[in-house]
Amino acid sequence: MTINEYNQAVNDYSDRLYRFVLKSIKDVHKAEDIVQDSYEKLWKNVDNVDGNKVKSYLFTTAYHTMIDRIRKEKRSSFTDDLSLPEEGHENNYSDLGEVLKEAVNKLPEIQRMVLLLRDYEGYNYNEIGELTNLNESQVKVYIYRARVFLKKYIGSIEAVA
Repeated sequence: MTINEYNQAVNDYSDRLYRFVLKSIKDVHKAEDIVQDSYEKLWKNVDNVDGNKVKSYLFTTAYHTMIDRIRKEKRSSFTDDLSLPEEGHENNYSDLGEVLKEAVNKLPEIQRMVLLLRDYEGYNYNEIGELTNLNESQVKVYIYRARVFLKKYIGSIEAVA
């Protein structure tokens, strides 16, 4: 990878990388740090990274850096016990987007990651697998479980009105 390719990667992917990290951890400063760390790791490995695979390298690096930080902060596993309301959402919201955002934040970390990559960033299953070091069937299972959780959490449309 050349210096020009590195600079082009900064121009092409920094915003998308930042949005991906920010949607996952909800902290502007931590997201900026993770993106900066990802580009620093790319710079240190610039001779070993293929210019055609820089996008995958950056997102994979950012994902793993983010997971490492979350693990250090929480010192817990990804699968926290979640209590689902039986009759849909208990609070009365008028904004479905607000309810959906709250529901996505309650997902286990790995499910949130793959769901955001698929539904918000538009990656296909194979690309998500490369970014997260999961196989395609694992990605599909996590996305399915996340969507089932969201459906149960949101419940009926009357809960939102």
